Amino acid sequence: MFPPSPQSPSPFPPPQAPPPAPPANEKRIRFRTAVTALLAAAAVGATTAAVVTATLDSSGNSTVTRNVTVTNATPTSSATALSVNGVWSRAKDSVVDIKVQTTSQLGQSGEAQGSGWVYSKSGYVVTNDHVVSGASSVTVTFPNGAAYKATVVGTDPSTDIAVIKVDAPASLLKPLPVGNSAKLVVGDPVVAVGSPFGLDGTVTSGIVSALHRQIDAPNNFSINDAIQTDAAINHGNSGGPLFNLRGEVVGVNAQIQSDSGDNAGIGFAIPSNTVKSIADQLISQGNVKHAYLGVSITEIPSAAAGQLGEAAGVAVRQVVAGQPAAKAGLKAATSMRALDGQQYPTGGDVITAVDGQKVTTAAELQSLVDAHRPGDKVQLSVTRNGSSRTVTVTLGTRPAQAS
Repeated sequence: MFPPSPQSPSPFPPPQAPPPAPPANEKRIRFRTAVTALLAAAAVGATTAAVVTATLDSSGNSTVTRNVTVTNATPTSSATALSVNGVWSRAKDSVVDIKVQTTSQLGQSGEAQGSGWVYSKSGYVVTNDHVVSGASSVTVTFPNGAAYKATVVGTDPSTDIAVIKVDAPASLLKPLPVGNSAKLVVGDPVVAVGSPFGLDGTVTSGIVSALHRQIDAPNNFSINDAIQTDAAINHGNSGGPLFNLRGEVVGVNAQIQSDSGDNAGIGFAIPSNTVKSIADQLISQGNVKHAYLGVSITEIPSAAAGQLGEAAGVAVRQVVAGQPAAKAGLKAATSMRALDGQQYPTGGDVITAVDGQKVTTAAELQSLVDAHRPGDKVQLSVTRNGSSRTVTVTLGTRPAQAS
């Protein structure tokens, strides 16, 4: 929906020079995608744009540095029932190891390894997009050691979710129940199952450390509502399930934050409500189309608005030519102004509401646009130089890669 700042490269390119330093109001944290890669296969505004670089370490693993904006929210309650062993006992036959033969952008062949889980009795398996990205062949190995070739049904880089299909006996296809991730609360116990470093059937446990985190997707767009957990997640856990203590899948493990590249007690999972929506669309139509506004934005908090002479809301830093916002006449900032060590765009439009619903953060704006489909019309309340108006925008289709 919203491309990051122009300097943001693809999240999984060949090794390259790091991008320029982020603005002062961005927080730099170090991530490694939780997939073991023997050969790497190949946003929203200044405070939410994902800045990504990828390099290969001496062991051949991809190290990804990302900027991630986090938001706070109050979740609803959830119940627990099983022990960790009880969750594992119910899940152990349904979590699979995935090995992928890849072809890089340079034409080099390699291998990657991750995790997945049985989604339906029809042989559909859910994993991460970055696990099967660039796959020339995919092999799924079940806990009993039986291995079968799989085909990629569809991928969605915008949410880092993919569905593959394996032609395995019905006796091995035991779908896992999918829970409601909206019912999670901070402190809830969770259990991760997967194949870290190729060690299949590995179980780790922890708690929900935070909710409603915003992380960046493989195509540089933002993923909202990610679950943060301290359950140990390492390379190879990518695509594996995160369970509540009712044995329900509440997330798909995707990323870790680490200076060393190994588990440091901070992992992130894509919430199950997002996973189910995307997986069902991939199964039914092979792809997912996301609504797109076509702007880069920066939040202007109330505390800064008065000093900047701008409205509080989400300032339009850039407008992508030829896209919905540009066609509707939205104007990008004409200058940048420093305030308390942070850079804010000024002189352009500030979005304050969508269809009458107040917008104060970039994540809120993205969520409201994501709730629509391409072709839908939305009413944006915008302010420019003290003058307010309403603009009708016909949403477009998000491109495959953020520019």
